[in-house]
Amino acid sequence: MTSGSSPLAGSSPPVFVTGSAGHVGANLVRRLLDDGVRVRVLLRHEDNNEALEGLEVERVFGDIRDLNATRRALAGCQGVYHVAAKVSTIEGNHAHRREVYECNVLGTRNVLQAAREGGAGRVVVTGSFSAVGYDLDDPSAPSDETMQFYPMERTMPYERSKALVEHECWRAAAAGQDVVVATCCAVAGGSDFFPSRLGRTLCDYTNRKIHAYVDGGFEFVAARDIVEGHVLCMHKGRSGEKYIFSTEYKTISEMLDLFEEVSGLPRPCRRIPIRLMLVFSEAASFYLSRFHPSFPQRFTPGAIRLLRKRRHADTGKAKRELGYQPTSIRAAVREAYAFHYHRNAITNPLAKRPCVTAATPMDNFSPSQAYG
Repeated sequence: MTSGSSPLAGSSPPVFVTGSAGHVGANLVRRLLDDGVRVRVLLRHEDNNEALEGLEVERVFGDIRDLNATRRALAGCQGVYHVAAKVSTIEGNHAHRREVYECNVLGTRNVLQAAREGGAGRVVVTGSFSAVGYDLDDPSAPSDETMQFYPMERTMPYERSKALVEHECWRAAAAGQDVVVATCCAVAGGSDFFPSRLGRTLCDYTNRKIHAYVDGGFEFVAARDIVEGHVLCMHKGRSGEKYIFSTEYKTISEMLDLFEEVSGLPRPCRRIPIRLMLVFSEAASFYLSRFHPSFPQRFTPGAIRLLRKRRHADTGKAKRELGYQPTSIRAAVREAYAFHYHRNAITNPLAKRPCVTAATPMDNFSPSQAYG
């Protein structure tokens, strides 16, 4: 283990964070550090851990699929944010599906068990809106926390795994463990080092690699909002409950309008009918998943099916019980654009320059600083 030089080191037990190199995790760690919290992160040597460079955190290396390693990593911590997950919208091959299951389901079981045995207190687990049920007669009707995941249709391995993650949480809660689920929608915002699917799409749009689009809609959450949701769950949430956090529902067409606004570049005019795109994606994903499994797939059959449902989220419970107040997806897209622009992921010389000075920390600048 290596420690940062934080003045808080030794003053209180650290909070434990898994998945800290990912989009939500990287933003969460920064928020906790800003709040003066001592943080220990679990990393894997083989992953891209750029998101943690320069941060005053304790680093331990291991894999949540290894119970003993998880026990050692979590020892002495008080409070756990379990954000780590294998996120995927493809069906994939047998090895891929097994990895999704072991990382998400068995990994969650191990983190919960290690936290319970180590007396680490409350565990906040990152859930997924794709594992929340919906009105079967009107999928676009707002979904709340009472609606059960519907397994009687074709679903992605990731969706099924996140439903099983919740099962592990409720099983632990029934046995007396303090656990809360923070349900996440599609995330937009900065500190997106991997990058996320939305971040990659924004970069591809600005670099003129996207020439057509398929419409549909989904719930999006600003990175700062889902992080706030996790902190609220830790301090105010009821054990054994889950809370949905979203910022706004947006169609793909509306998201492209925002991309055009931040980049100054015109959006593609060609819209592919969603049924036609679904047929094409089925064939393309079948081939790529089996013969080129590492090739990134943007519009997968699973992603298109989600967009086609145009699902809306009901965040009333989080607002009533936790005082959750969502911000704006427009501001989140601005933050994302500035982040990727200043990391040179946007290479188009015609792209608009965001108005962020060199002295402004890219991890913590406010939406009002993004544009003059």
